[in-house]
Amino acid sequence: MIDIGSGLASRPVGRSIAAFALVASLSVVAGSADTATAAADVCELTKEELTITDLPAGRSVIKCDAVGRVVTYEGTGVTVPEPGTAVTVDALSVDGESHGFTMEVDSNGIVSYDLSEADSADASTVGSDITDNATPPEGAPSEESDSVDADASDTGTGAELAEYDVTSSPSACNDGTYSTADRKEYGTYEWYVGDGGMPAGLSQENAKWAFWDAIDNITESYNNCGYSDQVGAEMNYRGPTAREANINSSNSCTSRDSMSTWDAGNLKDRTVALTCSWTWPMPGVKNDLREADVRFNTTENDFTNKPTSSCVGKIDLRSVATHEAGHVFGLKDLYGSDENLTMYGESFFCSTKARTLGKGDVLGLRSIY
Repeated sequence: MIDIGSGLASRPVGRSIAAFALVASLSVVAGSADTATAAADVCELTKEELTITDLPAGRSVIKCDAVGRVVTYEGTGVTVPEPGTAVTVDALSVDGESHGFTMEVDSNGIVSYDLSEADSADASTVGSDITDNATPPEGAPSEESDSVDADASDTGTGAELAEYDVTSSPSACNDGTYSTADRKEYGTYEWYVGDGGMPAGLSQENAKWAFWDAIDNITESYNNCGYSDQVGAEMNYRGPTAREANINSSNSCTSRDSMSTWDAGNLKDRTVALTCSWTWPMPGVKNDLREADVRFNTTENDFTNKPTSSCVGKIDLRSVATHEAGHVFGLKDLYGSDENLTMYGESFFCSTKARTLGKGDVLGLRSIY
């Protein structure tokens, strides 16, 4: 005889077992998903020097404990900054092989990169200078030096070198190519000259005037193409300093110290000069420049401040300095057939043409300022 009551009673028990099994199954799946998500957030940065693969875009520098670590890409590097900061390294070489990149860490600590050479910056330049609460180190100069000295002469004789465009490329005044970075000096670029040996054997004082002339080429958009100065960029020399540019011999940007220093020292082989720029991200507009340091590689290169017709194997200091100042104020390197423009990403021996801006250089600055 069939026990109908037992049979009826067994149905809900069966359903309960099935329901329990389903819940258990879903719990396992959910648990697996949680575990996978947690695993994705875990960083074990075991290498002393990282690459962009070790710390890819989308990672958190907070969870990865990456602030202060060096991340490299194609021969250049940056020290991971605090959240809410971006850092860019730009390298100039004698063969055009060294480039650079940007790492940006948003306010939540999430990493992103700009590895491109093309213009990928925000279109809008309408923004304002944000007050930097950080203060320069104790003992930093607070007033502009008013001493004057002439440029030091280079060793050798001969008439000062005349400069001509490379005929295989568009002339400087006919080439309107430019590329801009996600960077703008909304206020005044305050800069210092470091101590120690200077390029071209110049004294610290004479180096100041060479650098000043180069930065002025950018802020005043100096050119021979007939373009008036419509660039609103400004700079102010603050004086000499015993501080060094926050750049090391491995072509890496170290941590910023709130002083924009121009100096000389050792960089990687074939590197002529390197610029490191730190900015504060500003959504919708170009990032606000906080500091930009420049170093000239005097270990590997022989610089001259006045190339003459007898110049051999030397690099014009003010041409390189004008190029680096272009980076400071937001211009990117150019390649290909743009050899006659200041922002071409390769340095030429005994050439002075980069001292004078071309059409593209001027238009690029106008697009920012």
